[in-house]
Amino acid sequence: MSDLQGQDQLSDKVLRKLGQLEKEIGKAVIGQRQVIRDTTIALLAGGHVLVEGVPGLGKTLLVRSLAAAVGGVFNRVQFTPDLMPSDISGHIMFDRKSDSFRVRKGPVFCNFLLADEINRAPAKTQSALLEVMQEQQVTIEGQTYELQLPFLALATQNPIEQEGTYPLPQAQLDRFLLKVYIDYPTMDEELQMVQQITGGSVADKLDVSQIVEVLKPEEIISLQRYTAQLDVDEQIVGYAVNIVRATRDWSGIDSGSGPRGSIALLRAGRANAVLSGRRFVTPDDIKAVAPAVLRHRIKLSADLEIEGYKADDVLKDILSNVQAPRV
Repeated sequence: MSDLQGQDQLSDKVLRKLGQLEKEIGKAVIGQRQVIRDTTIALLAGGHVLVEGVPGLGKTLLVRSLAAAVGGVFNRVQFTPDLMPSDISGHIMFDRKSDSFRVRKGPVFCNFLLADEINRAPAKTQSALLEVMQEQQVTIEGQTYELQLPFLALATQNPIEQEGTYPLPQAQLDRFLLKVYIDYPTMDEELQMVQQITGGSVADKLDVSQIVEVLKPEEIISLQRYTAQLDVDEQIVGYAVNIVRATRDWSGIDSGSGPRGSIALLRAGRANAVLSGRRFVTPDDIKAVAPAVLRHRIKLSADLEIEGYKADDVLKDILSNVQAPRV
């Protein structure tokens, strides 16, 4: 079998299984299609997601559903002001039964980690998680331990309650591949959600029992490699770089995105192309992922913020003005 034939077969497998993955997550997470798509993009690109939204919109359910559909291990950490780095990564403890010290691994040793309200923990604890996300390994008392792959961290923050919080510095925000907004559901979606949750269940348990496992963790790793090898024309690379460079000189932006923004655009653009059924990246793929990739990598001027402008408004103008290549 030629390499091209093998690639065609892998492409068919990718499309079939990824389509099923999004459908399975949609069984439990009513609506929020863009959020589901963005999370799937991050999974394929091997990145992490920062989710902003008020409590009760299904962030925990989203990650649990993804873990159930992939057959991965799910852990959740509630970030609080007294949370220590060792509470996340793990620590050495004395075992009286064996009369020796042993390592107690923390909740980061999983496939899917929900870091709930990450901005409620102090900077030292935030940095510990972000280091794990970047290195995909944990050091405990000088000993290094590799994380289980694939590993996706989904961190949340509440945009309303800011008292007692520790906002993430720009350098740490840059480590997230995407920033996603999760909004209130529509009337029909909320009706469906209420009926589903209250239909015979006790309390408001997060039910993922109806989700069928369609992928295994090792298959996700293969899909990530496939995505990373997708063809990208030089003009597309230039287009992504031009968008990012435009954020540095744009009126109303105090600080633009660094080179990591260009890299993230291409990584996410590849994933969007795979989900769209193509083996090459188009300008539309870059445009589709640009808001989620760049909204947390730029800082608006105080004047624009006072006038009520958001990062997405400025990014929309940038995308309209940066000429897309014809490929």
